[in-house]
Amino acid sequence: MNTQKEKWLVRNKKADFKEIGRRFGVDQVLARILVNRGLTEDKEIQKYLGGTLGELHSPHLMKDMDLIIDILQEKIHSGKLIHVIGDYDIDGIMSAYVLLTGISRVGGMASAAIPDRMKDGYGINENLIDRAREKGADTILTCDNGIAALEAVAYAKSLGMTVLVTDHHDIPYVDENGERRYLRSQADAIVNPKQQECRYPFSGICGAVVAWKVIQALYEAEGLPFDACLEFLEHAAFATVGDVMDLADENRIIVKYGIEKMRHTKHPGLSALMGQKNIVPERLGAYHLGFVLGPCINASGRLHTAVRSLKLMLARSREEAVPLAIELDGLNEERKAMTLEGVEHAREEILKQGWDRDKVMVVYLKDLHESLAGIVAGRIREIYHRPVFVVTDSEEGVKGSGRSIEAYSMYEELCKCRKYFIKFGGHPMAAGFSMEREDVESFRKDINICCSLSEEDFIPVIHIDVPMPLSYVTKELVDEMELLEPFGKGNPKPVFADKNIKVRERRVVGKNKNVMKLTLGDTYGYTYDAVYFGDVEEFEMFLQEKNEISIIYYPEINSYMGREEIQIVISNYC
Repeated sequence: MNTQKEKWLVRNKKADFKEIGRRFGVDQVLARILVNRGLTEDKEIQKYLGGTLGELHSPHLMKDMDLIIDILQEKIHSGKLIHVIGDYDIDGIMSAYVLLTGISRVGGMASAAIPDRMKDGYGINENLIDRAREKGADTILTCDNGIAALEAVAYAKSLGMTVLVTDHHDIPYVDENGERRYLRSQADAIVNPKQQECRYPFSGICGAVVAWKVIQALYEAEGLPFDACLEFLEHAAFATVGDVMDLADENRIIVKYGIEKMRHTKHPGLSALMGQKNIVPERLGAYHLGFVLGPCINASGRLHTAVRSLKLMLARSREEAVPLAIELDGLNEERKAMTLEGVEHAREEILKQGWDRDKVMVVYLKDLHESLAGIVAGRIREIYHRPVFVVTDSEEGVKGSGRSIEAYSMYEELCKCRKYFIKFGGHPMAAGFSMEREDVESFRKDINICCSLSEEDFIPVIHIDVPMPLSYVTKELVDEMELLEPFGKGNPKPVFADKNIKVRERRVVGKNKNVMKLTLGDTYGYTYDAVYFGDVEEFEMFLQEKNEISIIYYPEINSYMGREEIQIVISNYC
């Protein structure tokens, strides 16, 4: 990527890096990265480097946790049917699996439903409630949804049902006379760390972790040891990465130990899916959860029904799980092809309609499969680096899905335009809505009028952790950097940079000629193997005009034929 459209800024936080390195037995480069992550106190650094499951926060710190457990125990012991309603993405599926299985483990009667993306839309609604009642359910238990479904909850209550909400999404509110008033739900109990009255110390957990905390507390109340709930650790980790939560605080511990558990998993569904994607269990990492396995789980909810993914999680044997894993993989391949087509169509329409001149892009693609709107929005955001909503026709009106940039809180901005929506919800970085077709243009106009972003906000900024000469990289340093894993949102791979680099040799390789292998030379005369996975043609043209370049990179160990060598992975250049 040509960095003329980027800013490179060196993080310049001050500390005694040598002393921090000495105290914790790490290289001063790692010490500097830790400080860049905002970790300066010994206790914080120790938790980051060596946090344990014993340091997870107590479920009882969450508002209504003890209340929800009392109600669940009463329902379980009296033989009442508890109906779990999840969502059609990784987080919703894993949440439903955790609650359904956990309640069953302690002798409760439980059933589950996953909304159909096309027929039901997001979260709990009257149709799902009616179906639950027809099954004889006494209690609705939501997961990864429910906090904003005020009307649906009120409807269930009017039928005499008990409603329990577990969720992690933002609390709905309205602005009145410049003040924010949070809307109240009629649910019998709400467990959501984002509630104002909640004293849970970390609100950045996903829906499946909230569900897991409920099961932890339920098991404790039923006299089961803490270790009993660890069977769900890998599902909580999977959902945390899949729902793109910050890998900070207890999320980091959950993902770290969850991945380790998944490497030796006895879960038939997870094992079958890893086998289908040819993942070597010992090498499983957060990348695989987010970009290899996760899309397969999501694909069923996008193109068919997410019930298939829940069935994979509920499979009791490998023989039962393998056909489901094969099916989900096939659906994901179909989804990838449709996504590529959707992105190309979006780019054509953007140029044709002039939508790229807007600060907030509202891209109307009437024929796009509505389940792909969010993925296409994410790809368009990457290209233009501005907030993007992709809107497509649905059975009733249109549905939109948005992906944002750091400077723009998408959910808060939607709240300013709530008059247009039939339903809406989301996070600062992603949101969704449904509206009448005729309101799309008015919404485009108003969402841009409300927007206060400056041109500066649209320039991607790359923060360099350490300007580090290639000559400083050793195998020992690369091995030591594993202490910083797992990487992901909120804990990205460290960013290194070096300048005055000569490209001594280069060649394009790969079946699709989309990888460049290089030999780099520095000012000391040393050479280094490197690789670039970006736009190879653009890089080739750039190199024809330059004698020396600056690079942003990350060092890795390349294992081949029993040999291990350092490889410099170039991500950006100028």
